[in-house]
Amino acid sequence: MLYELYPWIKALHIISFVCWMAGLFYLPRLYFYHVTEGNDPKTGTLFTTMETRLLKIITTPAMLATWIFGLILLAIPGVVNLQFSWIWIKLAAVLLLSAFHFWLASKRKELMAGTCRISGRTFKWMNEVPTVLLIIIVLLAVIKPF
Repeated sequence: MLYELYPWIKALHIISFVCWMAGLFYLPRLYFYHVTEGNDPKTGTLFTTMETRLLKIITTPAMLATWIFGLILLAIPGVVNLQFSWIWIKLAAVLLLSAFHFWLASKRKELMAGTCRISGRTFKWMNEVPTVLLIIIVLLAVIKPF
């Protein structure tokens, strides 16, 4: 039965991954602006609202959906051979991406409390983390090199 749903599950996995990545690309940029432009209370409140909504309404649900559909794909017999190294490296990259997601969530709480010690420049560089992991994940999933 699951095998018959494979194309749908794979499509939902890809869609949720794209949504998750969109949030991970945008959050560090919002944090950069929050740190560099958010000194005015109205502006700070606006950034906090945007960050909270992005994380809670789009990014976190998309991460959960990505994991759920990905694990379902792993459970379908014959779809993934766990003997190959590429799947384990991909899973490690997705775990790193999840850790980055939770790190960003913790920084949102610090920004809200006014206790964040991360500079705008650091948040700019953190914008590259999801890009590198995206490249690794997609190349492994498509090429399956080893």
